[in-house]
Amino acid sequence: MKTIKITGVPEHFNFPWLKLIEEQPLAAAGYTLEWKDESNGSGAMNKALKEEETDIAIILTESFIKDKIEGNPGKIIGYHVLSPLNWGIHVPAKSPVKTINDLQNAPFLISRYGSGSHLMTYLLAKKNDWNPETLQFDVVGNMDGALEAFADQQPKGFLWEKFTTKPLVDAGHFRRIAEFPTPWPCFVIVAHEKLLQDHSAILPELLSRLYAQSETLKASSQLPALLSKTYHLQETDILEWLKQTTWATKPEMEKATLEKTMDTLKELGLIDKKISVESLVASNMAHLI
Repeated sequence: MKTIKITGVPEHFNFPWLKLIEEQPLAAAGYTLEWKDESNGSGAMNKALKEEETDIAIILTESFIKDKIEGNPGKIIGYHVLSPLNWGIHVPAKSPVKTINDLQNAPFLISRYGSGSHLMTYLLAKKNDWNPETLQFDVVGNMDGALEAFADQQPKGFLWEKFTTKPLVDAGHFRRIAEFPTPWPCFVIVAHEKLLQDHSAILPELLSRLYAQSETLKASSQLPALLSKTYHLQETDILEWLKQTTWATKPEMEKATLEKTMDTLKELGLIDKKISVESLVASNMAHLI
């Protein structure tokens, strides 16, 4: 029995994966699916791929593209989430910060360099006409690290998905001063090159089962209650999140969207070159349109 290790953030986006792994749909073909939560985000998952600690990772699009250009041994086999990620811009609840411009000279907390929280800060700087060379970063690992770093109530910023942080906002630890959506589909499914070389025949079936699971869940009236219980979020927040979230249900990717993402990263100075879309994507898995 071959174990396929799959890694993702412990957030509501990945509920279809959890349900899929409960079912073990590839057992008859000789494959066990194993899930690992990674609270430290996309930068840590890129590292796990490079160190062969995972076979598949569900990574923020911008984070994987940058890391692929820098030598990541994975390839995208499809989207997981087609809608943008709605980043909340957070500050310590009792800090004097009122607006985004109050953060221009303040440090931003990030999970690690190359993560979404890091890269999106550059996009925020561009939107607000800040000099990106003056950005300051403190690496905190995850939300728990941010909570600890915010304890002194000094002006600091922290970009993280707004619904994941909502309990900390409601509890009075974080204050969300604005929101900032990504300009592209937010999560890609990335397979390590060794998995693609040795077990590519099973991956279309895996994707097909995942996409069917996502479609079934989105149509289920029980989904809000299930997500609320699993991720300890208010059901009213889950309902709002579901309205703005689209899980992928077929293996298609638009070349123009991936090109635009690379263009933006290059314009921000986060990558020094572009590569072909075919170098990013396993085109025998995801249909480029």
